[in-house]
Amino acid sequence: IIRTALPNMDREAREQYSVVIQAKDMAGQIGGLSGSTTINITLTDANDNPPKFPQKHYQLYVPESADVDTAVGKIKATDADIGVNADMKYSIIDGDGLGIFTISTDKDTREGVIILKKPLNYEKKKVFSIKIEGENTHIDPRFWNLGPFKDTTTLKIIVGDVDEPPVFSLPFYTMDVFENSKLGTVVGAVTAEDPDSAKNLIRYFIEHDEEAERYFNIDANSGVIKTMKILDREDAPWHNITVIASELDNPSQLTQVPVAIHVLDVNDNTPELAEDYDTILCENAKPGQIIQTVRALDKDDFANGPRFSFSLAQEFPPNPNFTLRDNEGND
Repeated sequence: IIRTALPNMDREAREQYSVVIQAKDMAGQIGGLSGSTTINITLTDANDNPPKFPQKHYQLYVPESADVDTAVGKIKATDADIGVNADMKYSIIDGDGLGIFTISTDKDTREGVIILKKPLNYEKKKVFSIKIEGENTHIDPRFWNLGPFKDTTTLKIIVGDVDEPPVFSLPFYTMDVFENSKLGTVVGAVTAEDPDSAKNLIRYFIEHDEEAERYFNIDANSGVIKTMKILDREDAPWHNITVIASELDNPSQLTQVPVAIHVLDVNDNTPELAEDYDTILCENAKPGQIIQTVRALDKDDFANGPRFSFSLAQEFPPNPNFTLRDNEGND
């Protein structure tokens, strides 16, 4: 029977031992025969070492453009044990980054993977701090007195500033202008700003190759849109343009926004008869008999068109044989 000679043998200090055993006959007397063998002894592991973070403070740089639900960094605690005795899980237990970041455990590498859960904005918050805990998942009750089998560290997360394109004050714009307005009439204005701390100046322009570009221009500095042509509501009641805003110092950073321009009606069209009328009347028609209903049309909007007023033309002499009744409508 082989027994240990020393208490508290430590695998982490020495894992293997070799013992030479000799057997003799004749009770070990002189002249007896003997044989020997070597026995290799390997100490098995027990979870008697807690995890330890090599540092108490870490720093991590994450650009504000990092995508949500992606890994942005890793952290690892060491454990002198092996196998399942070195398995651990990571969790965030405190800090103002709680809820912005989460941490998962890579079981193969025993690393903590830090994951971004909400968008970052350098202009709103530049630094986060989280307290991370690494804890063994398999604890041997015989070694409770050597615990706790966990450790903590603090991770400072620095948000990196990324040059972002301009942001318009509205997702889309709707503007009104009366038809027949003189050239240079102000239709409205768009507004955009640089969301970065640099607050670069913004320049505006209308997207090229658009038909509406011939009707409107935009002040590059102020974003004010003006007419370049006389507008006709009856020809086009709506014009749709795309306005682009770019940074003065970095023209590649640009954003576009749709602008819908509604051309308002003015009463600039005279009523017209719906058709050319040619009336046939029988000679025995009775007095007061309706012989023709006349309809009129107007290209203007409803507010400036119907209802119509009908009367006999004053420039022609009155004819006593016929009368006209005004229905105060379209006919």
